[in-house]
Amino acid sequence: MTKRSIVDLGDFLELPFTAVLATHWADGSVLLSPVWHEWRDGGFNIGVAEDDVKIRHIRRDPRVTVLVYEQSWPSRSLEVRGTATITREGREALTRRLSVRYLGEINGARYAQGVAPGLVVRVEPGIVRAWDYVDEVRPEPATAALLTPRVVTAGGD
Repeated sequence: MTKRSIVDLGDFLELPFTAVLATHWADGSVLLSPVWHEWRDGGFNIGVAEDDVKIRHIRRDPRVTVLVYEQSWPSRSLEVRGTATITREGREALTRRLSVRYLGEINGARYAQGVAPGLVVRVEPGIVRAWDYVDEVRPEPATAALLTPRVVTAGGD
């Protein structure tokens, strides 16, 4: 593993990888949730439904961690530990941006029109760790092929 800066990761944060958001249950245990996100103005914006348990967690304890990683070589990764804030401001625009980012222009627009806008969870970085495995031994081609994302279609092809 080679430590990197966010800049060293290149276009990594522009790609629509699902992130993992860690929040805390009241007993201190961790809830890990896959979330759509965008990196904007030096932090993460995450859309979360108003009645989602993650909102209750953040209101009680705003300390969160966001992890984004790519499953294929070179496994660029970013972990941000920070403090989350919750707002309604900009939620419609965020819903649209995230929908288009993850589903494409046409399907994203259609999805955004049919879903209630949630809340904006903003994560400002406290501790940032970035890394990749570019300087390590590469996976064998057959193993690397297993990590290549597959497109799933309605027909299951």
